[in-house]
Amino acid sequence: MCAQCNNKKLHVHTAQPTSTSTASVTVEHNHAESCCASVSCQHEATAHSPSQEREYADDDDPASVQPTGFTVNKITSAEAAHSDSCCSASSGSCSAATSMSDEAEKAPAPGSYSATLSWKVDGMDCPSCASKLEKAISAIDGVVSAKVMFATEKLVVHCQSKSLADEIIAKTKQAGFSLLAVNQKNEPASGQSFIKDHLSVIMITAMMVVSFLLSKQSEILGLAAFTATTIVGLFPIVRKAVILAKSGSPFSIETLMSIAAIGALYLGETAEAAMVLLLFLIGEQLEGYAAAKARSGVKSLMALVPEEASLVMPDGSKKIVPASELQQGDIIEVAPGGRLPADVELLDAAASFDESALTGESVPVEHLVGEQIMAGALAADKVVRLRIISEQGDNAIDRILHLIEDAESRKAPLERFVDRFSRWYTPAMIVLAALVVVIPPLFFGQAWDEWLYKGLTLLLIACPCALVISIPAAITSGLAAATRRGALIKGGAALEQLGHIETVAFDKTGTLTEGKPVMTDIVSWDGDEDRLLRQSAAVEMGSAHPLAQAVVNAAVARGLTVIEAAERQALPGRGIQGEIDGDSVMLVAADRLPHGIELSESQASQAFCLEDEGKTLVVALRNQVPVGLIAWRDNLRPDSAKAVKALKAMGIHSVMLTGDNPRAAAAIAKEIGIAFEAGLLPEDKVKHVEQANQNAKVAMVGDGINDAPAMKTASIGIAMGGGTDVALETADAALTHNRVSELPMMIALSKATLANIRQNIALSLGLKVVFLVTTLLGMTGLWVAVLADSGATALVTLNALRLLKFNHKE
Repeated sequence: MCAQCNNKKLHVHTAQPTSTSTASVTVEHNHAESCCASVSCQHEATAHSPSQEREYADDDDPASVQPTGFTVNKITSAEAAHSDSCCSASSGSCSAATSMSDEAEKAPAPGSYSATLSWKVDGMDCPSCASKLEKAISAIDGVVSAKVMFATEKLVVHCQSKSLADEIIAKTKQAGFSLLAVNQKNEPASGQSFIKDHLSVIMITAMMVVSFLLSKQSEILGLAAFTATTIVGLFPIVRKAVILAKSGSPFSIETLMSIAAIGALYLGETAEAAMVLLLFLIGEQLEGYAAAKARSGVKSLMALVPEEASLVMPDGSKKIVPASELQQGDIIEVAPGGRLPADVELLDAAASFDESALTGESVPVEHLVGEQIMAGALAADKVVRLRIISEQGDNAIDRILHLIEDAESRKAPLERFVDRFSRWYTPAMIVLAALVVVIPPLFFGQAWDEWLYKGLTLLLIACPCALVISIPAAITSGLAAATRRGALIKGGAALEQLGHIETVAFDKTGTLTEGKPVMTDIVSWDGDEDRLLRQSAAVEMGSAHPLAQAVVNAAVARGLTVIEAAERQALPGRGIQGEIDGDSVMLVAADRLPHGIELSESQASQAFCLEDEGKTLVVALRNQVPVGLIAWRDNLRPDSAKAVKALKAMGIHSVMLTGDNPRAAAAIAKEIGIAFEAGLLPEDKVKHVEQANQNAKVAMVGDGINDAPAMKTASIGIAMGGGTDVALETADAALTHNRVSELPMMIALSKATLANIRQNIALSLGLKVVFLVTTLLGMTGLWVAVLADSGATALVTLNALRLLKFNHKE
C-alpha cells in the first residue's frame, strides 16, 4: 500500500523536484522491502507513462494543498518526504518485525541451525506442560531451540539435522505427550474417548471405593488395599517425575506429589496417600478441561478452512483435491454454504459472502469481480468461481494463527516476574519443608512422625501450580476474547500495556477516515457542470490515483461518455493537464495556479468554504481560464466519533496527528471532537509521540508506512487491519476489522485482564498462606493440602475463563 495515497496496486507518483521545469516519477512497489530500498536507490524513471503520471497533494502528505490565503509556501518534495518516511520506517520497523522485541524471547540466528521441524502436540493440559516439553526437547544434542505454542498446540524445533526427528518424537513420548504431523487430525475413537481420557481417575476411584469397603471389614485388608491403590496411582506419577527431572524440571508438581505420597506411606497414612493421588488426578483433569476451553477459539478459527476444494481444470472439468495442494493461480469453484480454502479473487460479476466468522459482520457482504475475499468466508448466494491468490500457509487464517503463536513468546512483565519468582520459590519451599521436618525434633524434642507429616503437607501446599498458571491463563483468555472481537493483540506484554494507556494518538487517513476519497462537489463557473466533469474525467482517465479514479467514477455514474484526453501531462507538484474537444484543460492545486492566473474574490470564497468542510480541491482551468472547482473528501469511518467519545468517557485523551493542512484537519477534528496537530512529516509525528510519552503512556494508531516510526516510538502501536504490511508488523496490536470503535474495548479488556490477574494471584497466594498456618497448627492434613493446591489451580483457571465472555458496555 502506498504511504501517500493508500493505494494497494502498483502505481506512479510524480516527485516534486527543486525546479518545476523538470518532471520525474517515483515508482511505488508497495512493499516494505522496496520502501526501504528506495532510501538508497531512488527509482526515477526517465521514460514515463502520461496515463499514470500524476500528483495531487495527498491529504496526509505535508506537500498537500496549503489553502490558507492561497499562498505558495516552500515545501519539502514528495520524494524527500517519502524517503524520510522510509528511513524512519526502516530504522523503526523494517529492521524489527515487531515492537517490544526486547521483551520477546530471542530467536536463534538463521545460521546456527540447518533444519526446522514442526509437529502438532497432543496431550498438553496447561501452559506448564508446554514449558516442560520445551526443556525436554532442548536437552537433546543437536537441538538449537525448541518452542511449544500452547494455544495452537504446535512444536517448532530448530536443529542441526532432520535425522533428529525420531529422537525428538521418542523424547516427547517419554515426557507423556505425542506428536502428530501438522495436517494430521487427532480425533479420538467414538464411544471410547471418555473412558480412555479418564481411565486413571476412574480406576483409582474404583480402587478407593473397594479399599474403603475392605477397611470396614478388616483394618489389615483396608491398609493393604489403600497401599496398593497408592502404589498403582503413584507409579505413572513417579515415572513422569523422573523423566521431567532428567529433562531439566526437577521441581515439578509430580516430584512434590511423589515425595508426599511416599512419605505418607512411610507414616502409615495409606488412605490419605491414596486420597492425595485421587485429588491430584482430578485436578489434572480439571486443568485439561479448562485448557481445552481456552483453546476452543483457536480451534474454531482453524476449522474455518475446509480440507478439500473443487479445482477447475484447464479443460473445464472439476476435481476434488486437498486444500493443502492448492497453488497460487488455481481456479476453484465453491457452492453456496461452502467456505473458502484460501484467500481468493472473485472471477464472477458479483457474489455475496458471509464473513461473520472473520469480521463479526452479520450481514453478507457483496463483492464484485476482481475483489479479494479472505479464507474462511462462506459463499452465501450462488456457485462462484475464484482464483487462489495466497500461498500455502499464508492465507488470512494462517496469518492470524502465526500472530497468535508469536504472541505466546511475548510474555507480560507480570508473567515474566512470576516465572522468575517460581524458579527460586519451589526450591526455597522444599528447603523450608525440610527445616520444618528437622528443626522441631532435633532442637525441641518433638516427635519425628508429627513434623514429617507437617513437612510433607507444607510441601504440597507450597506447590506453585496455581500461582504459575494464574497469569498465563488470564492472558490467554484475554487474547482469545480480543480476537473474537476483531482485535489481534501480539502477546501478554501488549495486553498489559494497553491497560495503562492514558493518551491515544490517531493517524487520520485510513484510520479515522476510510482512506477512500470520493468526489463530493463540482462547481462550474460557466454553468455547464457536465462539460466540466466530462473533460476533467478525460484528463484523469487511466490514472491509478484514488482522487483521479473518483472523478472518473463520478462521470460514469452520471452517464457521461468519457474518452482519454490527448497530450496528457503531469505537472509535478501542481496537478495534471491534457487536451479534449480542442480545449486545453488543466486541473491544478488552488495554491499553485499558473503565473498570472488568479481567482476572483467570490471564487476564492467558494474554495475556502469547501476547505473549511475538510475537503481537498483543485481548480479547473480551460484554456488558462478558471472555470470551476472539484472537491473530494475522505469520509470519516462511521465509528470514529463513537470511539473518541468512548475513550473520553474512560478518561483517555485523544489527539489526531496528520500531514493534512490545518483547515481540513480542523474540520475533521471538529466533527468527532478530537484535538489535532496538522502539517506533520513522519518525523514530526515521532517527536509528538516522544513528547507525549514523557508525561503519559501513549498508544499510536495508524495504517501507513509513514505511521510505522511513530507506532514504534509509542508505548504501544496499534495498526488498522487494512493497513500496510510494515505498519502491521511494527504494531503490537491490530484492529483486524478496521473498526476503531473496538479500541476502547481493547483497553477495557486489558484493564479487566489485569484485574483478573490480581484476583488470581491473591487467590493462589491467599489460600497458601491460610493453609500454611493451619498446617503448622496441626489443623489440616495432606488431602486438604492437595485440595488447596488443585482447588486453587482450578479456581484461578475458571476465573480466567470468565474473560472469554467479556462484554464491554459502552
